[in-house]
Formats: sequence, structure tokens, C-alpha cells
Amino acid sequence: MGTNYSRLSLEDEMISRKIKLIDDINHLILSPQAIEREFAEPVDDGISCNTKNPWSNFIKDTCIHLGKRSGGWKFDWNFHDNKYYSNKEELLAFIRSGRIVDEYGEEWEPEVFIKMALEWGQPDGWILNKEYEDMMRKKYPGHITWGEKYYDKIIDGLRVSSSTEFS
Repeated sequence: MGTNYSRLSLEDEMISRKIKLIDDINHLILSPQAIEREFAEPVDDGISCNTKNPWSNFIKDTCIHLGKRSGGWKFDWNFHDNKYYSNKEELLAFIRSGRIVDEYGEEWEPEVFIKMALEWGQPDGWILNKEYEDMMRKKYPGHITWGEKYYDKIIDGLRVSSSTEFS
């Protein structure tokens, strides 16, 4: 059990997006075909089945999962395959450029969140790696292991998940 954290867009950006959303809605063509396809329009991104609609444009990249803290573990960062940031410096700038909220809806000041996340599980919190799996097999014979494909990465001293999906 742990707590997930996300970065939200700032209110000024959301107000601009809201104005664009209202304009997009006001210009919707209300044909039966448009309604049937839920106003989805093809996206020219080289993938033939991708579509967008006014709502998907409004919410795109407004809530980005940052990572998770769990007891006994170092903070587990989500680097989203380097889509928004690829190192510690870029991550911290990204955090500072938005609002931080936990999965319970509590807003965190960015600097307070950064301090908590960087200190969580220090100095000896767990990392999913070979050493952890060896320790668990020794302690609990028959322990199911994940394997190297799922091991955490260490980027600029941060524990970074090999997955972008968190629960």
C-alpha cells in the first residue's frame, strides 16, 4: 500500500484550455455521423486509429503521474518513458512548473513534495533489483520473483520504475 502523486497544470493554463474547449464545442458540427463517432476526429500521427475530440484536447497532459511512496521502499518515480523529463534536473523543473496532488486530493507545495520524495526511504529503502529478489528468496523460499525486465532503474540517484503503470 502506498500513495501516488501527480502533477497538475496550473490554473492559468486550465483557464486557457477551458476557453479553447468552449470555442471548440461552439464550432462542433452536430451531424448524425459526428455524434455517432463522439465528435472524434482523426489525428495525423501516423497511426490510423488515433482520434481526438474537444474533451481529449482539453485534458491532454493536465494530470501527469509522478510516482509513488510506499513503506520500506525508496520513492518510485515514473519517468513515462522520458516523455516529460529524462533526468533529475528536468523532473524537478517539471514538478515546480505545476501543482502537486496526492491520490486523496490533497495538494502539496512543490518544494514540500520534492523534499518528502527525495528523503522517502533514505538511506536504506528497498529497490526492486537482483539484490532485493535474492534477499526475498533467501528469506521466503519459493518467493515469486519478477526478473531483470522489471527491475528499477537508477537515474541521477533516483529510483525510477521500469513501468509507467502504477496502482
